[in-house]
Amino acid sequence: MTEATQPIQRRAIALVSGGLDSMLAVKVMQEQGIEVEGVNFFTGFCVEGHTHAIRKKDQEKQKRNNALWVAEQLGIKLHIVDISEEYKDVVLNPKHGYGAHLNPCLDCKIFMVNQATLMINKARELAGDRGFDFIITGEVIGQRPKSQRKETMPIISQESGADDRLLRPLCARNLPATLPEREGWVDREALYDFSGRNRKPQMALAKRFGLEEFAQPAGGCCFLTDESYSNKLADLWKARNERRYELDDIMLLKVGRHIRPQPHYKLIISREEGENRFLEGYRYQFTSITTVSCPGPLALVDGQFHSDEELAQAAAIVARYSKGRVMDEVTLEIRQPDGVARQVTVAPAHPEAVLPAWNVG
Repeated sequence: MTEATQPIQRRAIALVSGGLDSMLAVKVMQEQGIEVEGVNFFTGFCVEGHTHAIRKKDQEKQKRNNALWVAEQLGIKLHIVDISEEYKDVVLNPKHGYGAHLNPCLDCKIFMVNQATLMINKARELAGDRGFDFIITGEVIGQRPKSQRKETMPIISQESGADDRLLRPLCARNLPATLPEREGWVDREALYDFSGRNRKPQMALAKRFGLEEFAQPAGGCCFLTDESYSNKLADLWKARNERRYELDDIMLLKVGRHIRPQPHYKLIISREEGENRFLEGYRYQFTSITTVSCPGPLALVDGQFHSDEELAQAAAIVARYSKGRVMDEVTLEIRQPDGVARQVTVAPAHPEAVLPAWNVG
């Protein structure tokens, strides 16, 4: 066979979350001789090892970036793309609405596939024949109540602009044939017909591929699917009287106790040494409260005190979570972001004085 008549090496770009399903989707394609590269989109809401790296109690837990680890196991190149700024519109204005909490799952998937589609088009411009031919994902019909239903699969393909260049190897045989299947780039009969939330087929396929270690089988590391986190984000929007957020907001919502004694201020109180160190990095952005007369937490004040009584109330709450909670008085330092500080001495708040309604999340 001459060089001119050799078959074209088809290439796919895979959305790699770091979970088992995207890992399997890539393996299925590699078995068919498809050259695969991965892409992982950073939104700020999906940082698996972030809280594990902060908290001392989680220091034995895995801190790796699962997407990078998966790419290494599969032997593929991984593109990590920061879309945190562009992603804001997906979170704030989801066309298809939210899931159980503030998770815009369907809009999210459309957005991710659209970003991959743009990468395909850009790669063609830059690399000619070395561009990508199609996109693969680890989606399985019926696995996710919002975004992975049979009726939403075409919506994702159409609204993302990927159309029939979007292939889902794990459930492809439950769906109409895509361009890669019709053109013979991949063998449809060697694809799968997984459906539903039963994970046994994926676990069996992982075993067949010799994959013994992988991230949580159900995948998904998005904080927006968490009720407590979503409540904190909704509270943030309500307090600001506008729906906006920055990357620092996303990170701070993951850490500490969030207590709102008044509509115009909230306390973020560390729960252990690791969170203390993390919150230290924000002392030049927020007013902070620390105990002086005994060991205790670091608290950030998100908002402003309207009176000395509110300042004393906040100090008493912080003292409640210190080693001096049983003392008659605790001295604390209130430090402004510009470094100006003052000390106050208060009686620690009694447990019943910290109302359950104040706890955010």
